[in-house]
Amino acid sequence: MTVAVKICGIGDPAAMTAAVEGGARWAGLVFYERSPRHVAPPLAAELARMVPTGIRTVGLFVDPDDEYLASVVTRVPLDLIQLHGEETPARVAAIRAAHAIPVMKALKVGEPGDLDRAAAYAGSADRLLFDARPPARVSALPGGNGIPFDWTILAGRSFPLPWMLSGGLTAANLGEAVAVSGAGAVDVSSGVEDRPGHKDPALVRAFLAEAARL
Repeated sequence: MTVAVKICGIGDPAAMTAAVEGGARWAGLVFYERSPRHVAPPLAAELARMVPTGIRTVGLFVDPDDEYLASVVTRVPLDLIQLHGEETPARVAAIRAAHAIPVMKALKVGEPGDLDRAAAYAGSADRLLFDARPPARVSALPGGNGIPFDWTILAGRSFPLPWMLSGGLTAANLGEAVAVSGAGAVDVSSGVEDRPGHKDPALVRAFLAEAARL
């Protein structure tokens, strides 16, 4: 089984080319100004135009207000909105209805009980993403910290929505992560970077090649 991959935090044409040509299923753009992967809408629109039919363009937001979300969605063609903050099921449903774009809700995971929140989003989100809970430091970002969580807590679990695994994934540990968790889709960001916020095309291709072998 080939594992479907989302490359998150793409910030330049070289990285986008590597993702597209390497077989990524989703190409992620980050619209969160605190992140080193943040892209302004004009550049994001250029990158989105590089994405061919069959690959979905994803916009990542963290607790966005209506005005900011609308300003991005009207300028950048998105196939999926990823919400990576503390958005409630009601907020997710409102965003999904307002823009008529499917929504993926990220849930922060550190212990088995964190997975119980998934059920609450069954009627509002289209997908779930399980990411590692950020470390307890002021500089920590909501995601993209390069930290895995205990994949065994996903083993044998079923959820009401399609889901993908994120958090500390690299080409080196991808096989183990998939085997342990049972994930059919994964999301990678810092694991294909040579420095914070900069995707290394060679690392992107290596990750995608490893996923294709699984």
